[in-house]
Amino acid sequence: MTELLTLKARAKAGIDEVRQALTDPKALNLWLGEHSTVDLPGTFEFWGRYIPEGDAPHQRVLGYDGSTLTLAWTLGGEETTSEITLTSDGDDATVIKVTQTHFDFADAISGANIRGVLQTFWSLALANLVDHVEGRELTTRPDFTSTTFEGDALIDAPIDQVYSALTESAKASEWFGYPVDIDPRKGGRFAMGGFDAGPGVEIVDLVEGRKMSMDWGPGGISTWELAESDGKTRLTFVMSGFDETNPPYGAWTGWLYGVAALRRFSELSDWKIWID
Repeated sequence: MTELLTLKARAKAGIDEVRQALTDPKALNLWLGEHSTVDLPGTFEFWGRYIPEGDAPHQRVLGYDGSTLTLAWTLGGEETTSEITLTSDGDDATVIKVTQTHFDFADAISGANIRGVLQTFWSLALANLVDHVEGRELTTRPDFTSTTFEGDALIDAPIDQVYSALTESAKASEWFGYPVDIDPRKGGRFAMGGFDAGPGVEIVDLVEGRKMSMDWGPGGISTWELAESDGKTRLTFVMSGFDETNPPYGAWTGWLYGVAALRRFSELSDWKIWID
């Protein structure tokens, strides 16, 4: 069953600055697509390897009034509607709201339709937009033309702090924004939704303070590893062993969104951006 996906984030930047980042093709190519064409109110297109089905632009403008941009976006054989609204929150902050039609959580789990990536795609895009206007380094974006799922990030925090954020249930639940239970040992379990929701997946490798691998069954194995780098922490991560004829792009994009959230949690005292 499709539903209306709604996401809201708060950026510590004025509305004019956020509007500029939304409508300037050079900025769009940093936080959203690989390529873009913008000539509002008539044209707003984005495409390339960082966009699902991004072989060509598949968007057309339905409306734009300076604060709300409404697009028709053909994805997975259906015309969906994407809407981005900017609202000033004082002189130095802006609330960015994205609504997206035709999202089905079942597609996110099965990978049966590319529209299953929409929640994690927009979550990562919004996180990168916020980081862009706040002057922070952006997180790796997914390449929807590739079946190589690997990336890295430099986190401005000590390695033991990042390790605890990745392996302690309370901390992981806080930065990911969803209940997570972790029994951090080889043969232990990692459970999205918590152990009350199910047994989770097996932790197949763990090096204390450095590395953890989880077996997601048909979704493959995800591994992260930490290394010290001049007082900061280098996080590398990879997914492998999945069916390359149906790559889990939604799960991979979710991983990348998680890295963006982990970076903010580890580096900033005022790290929260999401609004219920």
